[in-house]
Amino acid sequence: MRREDGAMTMKLYCFGESGHSYKAALALELAGLDWEPVKVDFFGGETRSPEYRSDVNEMGECPVLVDGDIRLTQSGVIQQYLSDTYGHFGGTTPDEKREVLRWILWDNHKLSSMAGMTRFLMNFMPAEKRPEEVIAFNQGRLQSAYKTLDAHLDGREWIVGDAPTNADLTCCGYLFYPEAFGFVRASFGNIDRWLSNIEALDGWKAPYDLMPGSPADRA
Repeated sequence: MRREDGAMTMKLYCFGESGHSYKAALALELAGLDWEPVKVDFFGGETRSPEYRSDVNEMGECPVLVDGDIRLTQSGVIQQYLSDTYGHFGGTTPDEKREVLRWILWDNHKLSSMAGMTRFLMNFMPAEKRPEEVIAFNQGRLQSAYKTLDAHLDGREWIVGDAPTNADLTCCGYLFYPEAFGFVRASFGNIDRWLSNIEALDGWKAPYDLMPGSPADRA
């Protein structure tokens, strides 16, 4: 599909359960960009297929953004590309841009990696195969991450600066999902207020409303 300016509509390979895909999809949607989702059958093994790795992403992951001849993977890279190319959510000063990157790296290491794995183990793995000790360890790490984020948000509306940036869109990636993984929103007042700020943004949608695929499809 082509946009009115002659450019191709951007495509995002994604699936509803993917928190990292949600980060990219939310950046596209909140910026009002022209994009369409391409559903990836993760639970059917699509990302593990030779075809996916050769034709879509050699790393066997989602999300993947295709913008004309440009193909990008990793949510942080996609967010940065969208900011650099279309001018949204990147921060306004060099100091802010570095701070946004700092929080993207922190999130991917401390928050999203733990949240994604823990949510998968608790909700998408058969009960008899769930490693309870691993889940408990991960939840301990997550509590530390929640406390770090909550403390940073004390007296702040946004993680960096006076407007939403990719720092917000990356750190919220898993926190809007309904499945249990050890996060109780009401227990962290600053995070709760900050998530409400994001929900109030024009165009915001919850993960399963923004991308195709949900646990209900496999129920």
